[in-house]
Amino acid sequence: MSTAWLVTGARGQLGHDLLEVLAGRPGDAVTALGRAELDLTDETAVRGAVRAWLDGVRADRAVLVNAAAYTAVDAAETDEDTATVVNGHAPGWLAQELAGRARLVHVSTDYVFDGTATTPYPVDAPVAPRSAYGRSKALGERAVAAAGGDATVVRTAWVYGRHGANFVRTMAGRAAAGAPVSVVDDQVGSPTWSADLAAGLVAVGERTGPVPPLLHRTDAGAVSWFGLARAVYEELGADPALVSPTTTAAFPRPAPRPAWSVLDGSAWLAAGLPPQRPWREALARAVRTLG
Repeated sequence: MSTAWLVTGARGQLGHDLLEVLAGRPGDAVTALGRAELDLTDETAVRGAVRAWLDGVRADRAVLVNAAAYTAVDAAETDEDTATVVNGHAPGWLAQELAGRARLVHVSTDYVFDGTATTPYPVDAPVAPRSAYGRSKALGERAVAAAGGDATVVRTAWVYGRHGANFVRTMAGRAAAGAPVSVVDDQVGSPTWSADLAAGLVAVGERTGPVPPLLHRTDAGAVSWFGLARAVYEELGADPALVSPTTTAAFPRPAPRPAWSVLDGSAWLAAGLPPQRPWREALARAVRTLG
């Protein structure tokens, strides 16, 4: 069975990895749209792009993976209107156009939760975002659900990869330079290699039959940012003692960061999707790909 794929946000960190995963499916057709090709603040353009793609599909089935997002967490505090359109309204437009015609796999975030938990958040935990970014992503989840159709929201957290700016790449640069760094030790989450996430999203897209409307997909296990930084130094042969712990209060940011970002992935496994790789194993593989 052949599948036609449309990847939005195709030039971003996750989008690059999605295209690499899909390149391993030579029988499928892949359409890639980045910011330059698709302005998610333009409803007419968004709806038109999806309709044009659907009209051109010649495969047995069609899947749109929405990896596009307004991810500037701090900037969103003073630009919430734009974040709301890109993260909140645009997913709804996509879902409405796809309903009854194709599957939507939409990426969301741990920021929809308040970050005060002490055990992993299940998929049905109450949503209570504390930042503009979180509010915009929660709105997007609701918009996708309201549109109906064959759509799955996949929440993730602490994503890093070979492309774009991210925490692991930054720490790898500091480690290579043998530089000391102070990193917060009071925020805990599940580091997620974007290559693993991309493979998981494609697995959701390619499943025959129904898929749960809401899932969590991170790599397995949990660690603080401090612990993750030390792990990066260790993987690169640098002295982990160069990494010292500090507190969130010592580094105030415009947008509040969740103290707890660990997501419960049991619904993912129950759906029969590929098991999550332990985060430290993923990190060991990922650091070898960083440029």
